[in-house]
Parts: sequence; C-alpha cells; structure tokens
Amino acid sequence: MDIQSEEVRIQRDRYARIADQYEEIHQDREHVVALALLEGMLGYLGADSLLDVGAGTGRTIRLLRTVRPELRLMGVEPVAELRRVGHEQGVPEADLIDGDGYALPFPDGSFDVVCEFGILHHVREPNRVVAEMLRVARKAVFVSDSNNFGGGHPVVRSGKRLLRRAGLWNLANYLKTGGKGYSITRGDGLFYPYSVFDSLPLIRQHCTDTHMMNTLPAGNDFFKSAPHVALIGVKKRGA
Repeated sequence: MDIQSEEVRIQRDRYARIADQYEEIHQDREHVVALALLEGMLGYLGADSLLDVGAGTGRTIRLLRTVRPELRLMGVEPVAELRRVGHEQGVPEADLIDGDGYALPFPDGSFDVVCEFGILHHVREPNRVVAEMLRVARKAVFVSDSNNFGGGHPVVRSGKRLLRRAGLWNLANYLKTGGKGYSITRGDGLFYPYSVFDSLPLIRQHCTDTHMMNTLPAGNDFFKSAPHVALIGVKKRGA
C-alpha cells in the first residue's frame, strides 16, 4: 500500500467508526455561517442544481432541501457508513452516492454550483479536488475550509507566514510532522496544513469573480487572522 492510500485508509476508518455520531461531533459553527452564505448565493447565481463534495451524511443536502426544495441536490461521499446514515435520515440513495473528489463521476458543467465544507484540509492534494469542482461546476464553486496561516497564536501565525514567504513552509511542515506531512487529532482525525488561500489562484484562473468572507471571528486581513474562510468563485451569473 502506498503512503497516500494508507492516509486515506486512516481517515476513512475514522469516519466509519464515528458515522452514527458524525453530526453530533461535527457541530462546527463556521460551517453553519458558510451554509447561510451559500444559501444566499444560490439565488444570486440563479442556481437550479448543486453538488456537495465529501457530503458525509448528506446534512447539507437535507438542510438546503428544506429552504430550496426546487433545487436538484446531490452529494458524493466515499465512506459507505456515512452514506448509510444519510440514507436512513431520508436522503435518497440516488442523491447521495459513492464518489471521490479526485475524480468526480460527472461530465463537465453538470451542476450550477459545486461546494465543499471542510474536506480540503483532509486530502493531500486539495487543488486536485478544487480542479474537479471547477470542471463539474457550470456557474460557481463554493469552498468553506481552513486557513492554516490565520489560526493560532499571533506569533505562531507570523512565523508560518514568514516560512511561506521564504519558500520554507513545506520543509518546516515535513520536519514538524516527522516526514508524514500530516497530523492526527482526536477531534479532526488526519489533516494537512491547508489554507483556502492556497486554492485562490486556481479558482481565479477559472472564475470571473471571487468573493470571500471569514466564518469565524477575524481581523481586517483574512489571510493573517481568519482561521476559517468561505470562498465563492463565480464562473457565470444568471441563466
């Protein structure tokens, strides 16, 4: 088994174990704020369909269905145990399917909006997932995820940004994690030091407009102070 496959196994095993408590454990207020932003943007974009990547138990699908019942909503989730919980809670099997963010099983432009909530810091190559989201999205992508350079003590944040500017961030992270590149905590499982700002250039390449908002308290400079950010890349507005 290669290194990345082992990392995937560790993460998926964790979610399989906690599937029945998944929604109770993951009551993250940043995603509540982000979901409210997404709901508002759907009307602005004139969206008729949405795909949630790494949909877990389909919670986003269920919540959006209560306020936007006219939308075609689907989710992809690789962990069978999470999908099972979602199906038991009323998400049709056809709407919450097996799928990997590295290779979304849909043609180009299949959904008006493609979103993710907190999965990019759990994959080694987040921009591969973002590229797939951009491919499948017709109007916009919505990313709600961490900003590694805006979290923690101000001195620590400054140190991380200095390493990044010096081109030493990857080396520092390699040394800090003993060569693994990732960390594991009880609350978040296996995760990588991801920042939404790492995906901003890619999103700007494919989108005419980008909009950003902090979803946890932050200062004026989100890169320096926002531990979590919602980023919307708009490819096309209206019908």
